[in-house]
Amino acid sequence: MLSELHARVRTALLDAGIDPMTNSTGARAVIDECLVGEEQGQGSDDVRRTLLASFTGYGALQPLFDDPDVEEIWINEPGRVFAARGGRSELTTIVLSDVEIREIVERMLRASGRRLDLSNPFVDAMLADGSRLHVVIPDITRAHWSVNIRRFVIRAAHIDELAALGTLSAQAAEFLEAAVVSGLNIIVAGGTQAGKTTMLNALLGCVPSHERLISCEEVFEIRTEHPDWVPMQTRDASLEGTGEVSLRRLVREALRMRPTRLIVGEVRQAEALDLLVAMNSGMPSMATLHANSAREAVTKLCTLPLLAGQNIPGDFVVPTVAGSVDLIVHVATLANGRRVVREICALSGRAEQGVIELAEIFSDRGAGLERRGGFPPHPERFERAGIDVARVLGDSSARMRAA
Repeated sequence: MLSELHARVRTALLDAGIDPMTNSTGARAVIDECLVGEEQGQGSDDVRRTLLASFTGYGALQPLFDDPDVEEIWINEPGRVFAARGGRSELTTIVLSDVEIREIVERMLRASGRRLDLSNPFVDAMLADGSRLHVVIPDITRAHWSVNIRRFVIRAAHIDELAALGTLSAQAAEFLEAAVVSGLNIIVAGGTQAGKTTMLNALLGCVPSHERLISCEEVFEIRTEHPDWVPMQTRDASLEGTGEVSLRRLVREALRMRPTRLIVGEVRQAEALDLLVAMNSGMPSMATLHANSAREAVTKLCTLPLLAGQNIPGDFVVPTVAGSVDLIVHVATLANGRRVVREICALSGRAEQGVIELAEIFSDRGAGLERRGGFPPHPERFERAGIDVARVLGDSSARMRAA
């Protein structure tokens, strides 16, 4: 019965010229017409929901999209569909066919303008609800399409909201807000799904409303209600191999758009050099980076710019990182799935024998995030912003030691 109804609805949609992905209201009306005369009751409601998910949603995956607790969905093969809730993954009871997976992915990509074929076996795209889609197809994978959908369940608009969730202490949140307002350069580091973008979004909520934000990303993930914000994302090359817009290009173009704050969604390659140059020129900036600690983040920042070319010497990069980056915020996922801030470290601007000096301002050594003896650089920036950083840190000697 369901297959017959499915075929009838598909024919009716084609006859009416309705695209269910762009005209869900029209599609619902067609489905209701096709269900006229069918048996009423709970079974009919279930059939209607199934048809709606099939034509206007994402088929058998739609219940996972409707579940507000699901943070991530991934498909390894038709019979292995996983979902993550609260940082923990589980194998669902959903079983798809190869054809169904391809149809769902094609539906997801329809509005993104991005393509997936043998010449381009990877794709990154944003779905209509803001989720991030990543797909890999054979022969890169062994036999089946690999699909990953990263959703955004917690949308903290301000650092105080993360403090309320227990991600960091209230004192650390107050300090980070002060650092953002004062224009310090901040790198948010952590592993995959550690909450780097969530932390970055929360920090952006602290940026004064009179500033102009320009953000650069591979795929749109940053979200902010800031009144003066221009988001940009990269673009893949066309079938002819032209039209590619890289992250490095976006960073360079962003500097021509009169920003007062530059945001880079994730630093992976040579764009690290352009970000450092922007920071070094006095452009307050923020970015995310994959790293397992604050120290590893600094090491990686000293390595990635070397990918920009053989003419970039290491003895230029190390002092540039030391003098440009002000704070590293390291986030991590605990064994129970909870996301927390593990370290907030400052770069003093000094380096010796290629090693940059780090100072712990806050760190978690097993008893939660606690104040350490470190202090932030550039006390004059806090003073210009009218902030008493010594009071925020609860350390009357912080200003004297920073000076």
